[in-house]
Amino acid sequence: MIRRVPHCSHWGTFSILVEDGRIVDVEPFADDPAPSPIIHSVAEWAKPDRRVLRPMVRDGWLRSRETSDGAGRGNERFVAVPWDEALELVATEIRRVAATHGNASIFAGSYGWTSCGRVHHASSLLKRTLNLVGGFTGHVDTYSIAAGPVILRHTLGDEQACGGQANTLDSIAAHSETLVVFGAMSPRTAQTEAGGIGAHHLEGYLRRIAERGVRVVHVSPLRDDLPEWVNAEWWPIRPNTDTALMLGLAGEIVADGRHDADFLARCTSGSDEFLAYLRGDVDGLRKDAAWASGVTGLPADQIRALATRLVQTRSMLTVSWALQRAHHGEQPFWAALGLAAVIGQIGLPGGGAGYGYGSLGGVGAPFAIGKSPGMSQGHKAIDSFIPVARISDMLLNPGESFTYQGETRTYPDVRLVYWAGGNPFHHHQDLNRLSKAWQRPETIIVQDPMWTATARRADIVLPASTSIERNDLAGNKRSDVIAAMHRAIDPLGQSRSDFDIFNALAERLGVGPAFNEGRDEMGWIRHLYDESRDYALRAHGFQMPEFDSFWERGHASVPVKRDHVYLDQFRADPDRNPLDTESGRIVLGSQTLARLGHADCPSHPAWMPPAEWLGEAAPDELHLISHQPRGRLHSQLESGESSLTDRRNGREQLRLNPGDAEARGIRDGDTVRLWNTRGACLATASVSEDTARGVAVLPTGAWFTPADDGTEISGNPNVLTLDIPSSAFGQGCAAHTCLIRVAPHAGDNRDPMQTYQTQLAEMLAEPEETS
Repeated sequence: MIRRVPHCSHWGTFSILVEDGRIVDVEPFADDPAPSPIIHSVAEWAKPDRRVLRPMVRDGWLRSRETSDGAGRGNERFVAVPWDEALELVATEIRRVAATHGNASIFAGSYGWTSCGRVHHASSLLKRTLNLVGGFTGHVDTYSIAAGPVILRHTLGDEQACGGQANTLDSIAAHSETLVVFGAMSPRTAQTEAGGIGAHHLEGYLRRIAERGVRVVHVSPLRDDLPEWVNAEWWPIRPNTDTALMLGLAGEIVADGRHDADFLARCTSGSDEFLAYLRGDVDGLRKDAAWASGVTGLPADQIRALATRLVQTRSMLTVSWALQRAHHGEQPFWAALGLAAVIGQIGLPGGGAGYGYGSLGGVGAPFAIGKSPGMSQGHKAIDSFIPVARISDMLLNPGESFTYQGETRTYPDVRLVYWAGGNPFHHHQDLNRLSKAWQRPETIIVQDPMWTATARRADIVLPASTSIERNDLAGNKRSDVIAAMHRAIDPLGQSRSDFDIFNALAERLGVGPAFNEGRDEMGWIRHLYDESRDYALRAHGFQMPEFDSFWERGHASVPVKRDHVYLDQFRADPDRNPLDTESGRIVLGSQTLARLGHADCPSHPAWMPPAEWLGEAAPDELHLISHQPRGRLHSQLESGESSLTDRRNGREQLRLNPGDAEARGIRDGDTVRLWNTRGACLATASVSEDTARGVAVLPTGAWFTPADDGTEISGNPNVLTLDIPSSAFGQGCAAHTCLIRVAPHAGDNRDPMQTYQTQLAEMLAEPEETS
């Protein structure tokens, strides 16, 4: 008999069909108009091939503990130990490091993209545990978006405009006449949402935009960053030069006297400084269409014509999260705000600027206004953190100073890394540098369902179950439902849920009652749901079903805000509705940044050449874009059907423009080698007219598989990317600032996935007995 089990993942809400303890199929949520095909890969979690099935300890660490050689990580065999012994080893290390070096020397590196469940959210549970025993060093912001929120907090007072609360897409679809898309607005990236999602709405809004005949200008090196049926004009810009185009558009508008002087005077501060920069008063360079054309490679006449249209029609600017993952990544977000302010339509339906539409499934959709369910991390015991993308810097440079949002802070001397739910050997840049930094801590603990590249490089590995092996609930501020996540199958091997692992660890650390508050798994699920239900009724008069009805049905609707117009009340009366900025207005000239004097983040939106870009590239160099893949999320479900569909010859595909391929003697389907001074990897060439000349595209998420010669053979672009901050102010990652060389690489038939499994098997093999 087949059971239909309600569930949810980062790719949507669905039902798992289970027969005799086996997953036989997956059915999408009936109310989802565009379900993601990735949900059909979740059965991959039930396969033991890459699963951590029992607690394991690296042999060298087990013998020498904190004095062991970190160079053995990723090379030495693992030894199986009982759960009680593994938990005692972990508890002992936490107590030792805290007592000897202080709690700031414990780095809770968990990076949120674990199970979308709110109870078994590994990152929250780890931080909850460590806060109860004196604290930890954590991280702020994310690899996906860091520089952007930092500059918007300073210039708009918060980051709502890039978190899903700018103008919603239903309002844009109804009112905009001109839509300029900087980067992507793609169903490919809108498949996923942190914390789960009920329905995928982006495609529907894009179809309404196309049906209304909105003029859409798509500024991107990749034509298919917007669906073909949107009928957009494709402007194949040089990567990392969007800021110059925005400034050139603004400069044209100002030079012709068509800027909204009233809006600038009422609603902004520092606009005189910004306008002076556009005129070239200081540097002698007038920021106009001709200047922008020289930087971006786009025709000046097109830029002039668009500048005219932006002030003649209701115009909306959208900026992808991807644009701020670059050197000087703060600038495109700030320059878009400056351009929108010059146009003067901020706060009007269908006008202004917004960030991240389509970067996640819920960004731009009507957003939840209730209380999202979530485990509390508790009181933050100590004030110690790093920007998320500065992990290698922290490990390699303890005691050195860094700046962030105007503060000067110091990197802690990290001796213990505890990573639960995440894979920095996917997310981080310059993985060869990270590999060296990873040798420095005395102990590394990884808690994960899978033998990821990070788990392979741990000292202690704790086997966590996946979401399909436990009960939970999903929901977040960008989803219109809370979804029930019922257990579908029994846990594999000796794996345990994240809550059970941390509950047992908290007991050993003497904080069990404070951690669990007298609730078990179902007790917490009911408690979190009831908190959201009570808030919806109290704050919005919205009636959600009682828990038992919700649990049986599998989902419950939550109150949402539709047709939202960002900053409409501020526009109407800036004095009565001030922003939380230095002036209470939109900041276009910053006194704070002028005082800080960061050369890489000046006091107004500005164009600065990045560390690596096509404007200063050698003739044989290409600009590498490493974007989110179509068939998986980051490195999750890399061996699933959806992910494998996009591989060729076992490797990730590198997209190249036909002219670039021909110039290098590369044919479609060839194995190619990509390299720069940071590293090298292999991929399979895919020749595509949808890729701009001078640009190469390699998706993220291939499991890091370095061969003996140092070449990464599966196609992981982060062996090539640059590990520098976006700026001294924002400290975001700069993954999209990267030049490479590419050449054919014949005769290498190694299967990366089989190589990974072989390497893993050698590390897990029991030592041979000697007589």
